[in-house]
Amino acid sequence: MHDIRAIRENPALLDAALARRSAAPMSATVLALDEARRALIHAAETAQAEQNAASKLVGAAKASGDDAEFEHLRALVAEKKAAIASMKAEADAKDAELQDLLMTLPNIPASDVPDGTDEAHNVEIKTWGQPRELAFAPKEHYEIPAVKSGMDFETAAKLSGARFVVLSGAVARVQRALAQFMLDTHIDKHDLTEMWTPVLVKTDMMVGTGQLPKFGEDSYQTTNGWWLVPTAEVPLTNTVNGETLDESALPKRMVAHTQCFRSEAGSAGRDTAGMLRQHQFEKVEMVSITHPDTSEAEHNRMTACAEAILEGLGLPYRTIVLCAGDMGFGAIKTHDLEVWLPGQGTYREISSVSNCGDFQARRMNARFKPAGGGKPEFVHTLNGSGLAVGRCLIAVLENGQEEDGSVTLPSALHPYLGGKTRLTAEGKLA
Repeated sequence: MHDIRAIRENPALLDAALARRSAAPMSATVLALDEARRALIHAAETAQAEQNAASKLVGAAKASGDDAEFEHLRALVAEKKAAIASMKAEADAKDAELQDLLMTLPNIPASDVPDGTDEAHNVEIKTWGQPRELAFAPKEHYEIPAVKSGMDFETAAKLSGARFVVLSGAVARVQRALAQFMLDTHIDKHDLTEMWTPVLVKTDMMVGTGQLPKFGEDSYQTTNGWWLVPTAEVPLTNTVNGETLDESALPKRMVAHTQCFRSEAGSAGRDTAGMLRQHQFEKVEMVSITHPDTSEAEHNRMTACAEAILEGLGLPYRTIVLCAGDMGFGAIKTHDLEVWLPGQGTYREISSVSNCGDFQARRMNARFKPAGGGKPEFVHTLNGSGLAVGRCLIAVLENGQEEDGSVTLPSALHPYLGGKTRLTAEGKLA
């Protein structure tokens, strides 16, 4: 959420930021609402002062026996009281309108974020690993013989409809091993604190991290008002909602493995085959709450944590910086990690790591007390996949596929699979 004072001081900054995101200028609309709200507040305060002055004279008029003046002043007090109530109600309505508008405006991109309107303008900053040179035509994950018996889309469709899957046997165990490997790495090597959180949250929590009000159609709401989390970013970040932390408590680094739920409202017709884009999926999510001075360094640290998972699994990937027009709503800067999928012959997103600055903190009213004293300041919040478990499963299966239909599994997973090293063409661990 934006600071209205900053918009008053530099409206051109907001419009320039929106232009970088290919959005229309909004400062004039914002400031008109703000001015109308402030004028009503000033008018109410002036009327309140006049009411107070008249109230003091009412008693004097009564004591002097001046009935006409007494009635006049009493009527004036009542008139001012009604006018004040009306102006306050109107000011509250303008304030709500202003807050609703500010809630829909995206964050301001960092100055070093590349310009551009879509993914074609994203900038690659790193590549790691070399795709295998295969002597056969690679298959997509759901076509690999070793996988077919353990990845059932027909039963899932019977149970729930499209964009769901039932995993079983060795494939389900490999997915579980991946999640465990990710958690253990982040906890033991990256010093993140493991969390276990609800996957049903209140509306205020979705507002706090920016999923609402603008993107409600992308998530699922229950009949009693809870929302199914689209990512553990929502509960993890909101653990500091309404809190004022000691500076010494920063940074807070958390990780959680959860089920996630997305309606995929804007993805009709995209990635309908396989389990690349599902309504229900697993993700290991990282969240950091930091001091403003260290959030840029924390962003790079979190990106490295996500990269370490891919490197530990031996999966080729590239890291890109998203351009201003392709970034998510709440981010000031985003790094995407894209893993190589030989079945598609391309890199696909497997992690998005974003620095949100104080944007979410303002929505949540999350602050810290400076160690040296002074007024509380807003924290900075960051989030990133570490990683999307289902997509990582796809990458492991496709990159490990062999010509005979079997799959060679990464050595990092062997301890989680009882020492087994591969999936046979019949779908068994061996």
